[in-house]
Amino acid sequence: MVKKRILIVDNEEDTANLIKMILEDAGYEVETVLSGKECLEIMEQKNFDLVLLDIMMPDMSGWDVFDKIKRTGKLEKTKVAFLSVLECSPARKKKLMEEGLADYINKPFKPEELVKRVKSIIG
Repeated sequence: MVKKRILIVDNEEDTANLIKMILEDAGYEVETVLSGKECLEIMEQKNFDLVLLDIMMPDMSGWDVFDKIKRTGKLEKTKVAFLSVLECSPARKKKLMEEGLADYINKPFKPEELVKRVKSIIG
């Protein structure tokens, strides 16, 4: 069976590595990058089933990265979920889902909750 591939985009390396460990333990193939720019670059070369995207990053916000991914047409093959400490209003969340966002996961989260949400997005 082919493992589902996940890309974690978070400028906090410790956070990215922790999420990577949790998801690898759950049976996923996981890569991490530390910026929005790196995310867009790696997505040109490789395909992922899911991108877990932090919103607050120094080079480019997760919002901007999501918009760029959307414009490339990759949302048809790749699901994107935000993983952020920022609260999101129900109205904003609804609009994001309409635009193609798969989920909005708040930090901090329990490892089992993260795995459950990821499974519901990509199986």
